[in-house]
Amino acid sequence: MLTFQQKVYNVVKKIPKGKTLTYKQVATKIGKPDAARAVGSALKKNYNPDIPCHRVIRSDGKMGGYNRGGTEQKKKILQKEKSMI
Repeated sequence: MLTFQQKVYNVVKKIPKGKTLTYKQVATKIGKPDAARAVGSALKKNYNPDIPCHRVIRSDGKMGGYNRGGTEQKKKILQKEKSMI
């Protein structure tokens, strides 16, 4: 059985380049629609470059946190990937 964190990583790993999901959308995809904050906590622990946690943003369109360089770095990566940010 997969842990919550593994489920989050599995969803995030499938977000294609140039696309984003919100923390709430990720939570909904794993069957826990009220767990958006927990998704953020799980992603905060991610240091695997194969899991593109920079592609997860807040529902209000703001960046949210990013453990590899902060929100400005997250924004730069998304702009480089040509996400709709």
